[in-house]
Amino acid sequence: MKKHGIALKKRKSETAYHFMMLPGMIFLLIFSYIPMFGLVMAFQDYIPAKGLFGSKFVGLKHFKYIFSLPDIGQIIRNTVVIALGKILLGTLMAIVFAILLNEIKNKLLKKSVQTIVYLPHFLSWVVLASVIVNLFNLDGSINQLLSAIGLDKLNFLGSNTLFQPLLIGTDVWKEFGYNSVVYLAAITAIDPGLHEAASIDGASWWKRVWHITLPGMMPIILLMGAVNLSGVLSAGFDQVYNLYSPMVYSTGDILDTYVYRVGLISRQYSFGTAVGLFKSVIGMVLMLGANGLAKKYAHRKIF
Repeated sequence: MKKHGIALKKRKSETAYHFMMLPGMIFLLIFSYIPMFGLVMAFQDYIPAKGLFGSKFVGLKHFKYIFSLPDIGQIIRNTVVIALGKILLGTLMAIVFAILLNEIKNKLLKKSVQTIVYLPHFLSWVVLASVIVNLFNLDGSINQLLSAIGLDKLNFLGSNTLFQPLLIGTDVWKEFGYNSVVYLAAITAIDPGLHEAASIDGASWWKRVWHITLPGMMPIILLMGAVNLSGVLSAGFDQVYNLYSPMVYSTGDILDTYVYRVGLISRQYSFGTAVGLFKSVIGMVLMLGANGLAKKYAHRKIF
């Protein structure tokens, strides 16, 4: 009876928090769960005038068509290469920046550096894309600098060789500062006594980083790596859409931009939905696998 009373009291004390969550849950229901009924279009020849219930059911026709396309392999490769490049280089830069930032002892300087580096994360790609275009187009600042030192101009935005590195590099620049927050928190959780003992024993800064800081960060690194793995087929629609052009479709076109062009521009709603569903299913499988890896190697679960 006493335990029941305690549980009831605890439930009442949490009621306010449940009401605080309610607007977010309603938003999630309206914009994330209810639209999932539209996935039935992937198994239909959807005609807007007939609606979901009047359109003809065709089974797996559109999924078979996906794998018969000659360019779908290239699109998937582009997506994976760009996404993995962003994950690997972005994670490396975030870890390095967190370690170096932790070494700054002046609080004012540290906060100033943090503010400057975190700022790009909060800017939309709609805004940043215009900045990048002005910097990297044929008449941009970067090419003017190359010309000034006697080098040939480079067509960053129109070259299939340079476009992927440009996407990866600009995304890493935008996000590495903000992504370093979690690694900085992991560093601050490491016992300072370990560094003091290592210093007394004559260990250099590099050895302390290698044998104390990085092992202390490893559970978080593995966990974040597992989380990022689930998004390997999401290479950043907003960035690519605002920067690419038909000249770089062969290396810059990703699944998300392909779905946009096919599903909305060409009005092939069923086929576009099928491609999007295919991407989501692969992402779910990777998420489940990443959760298992995180549990096995980091002893932490994503969900």
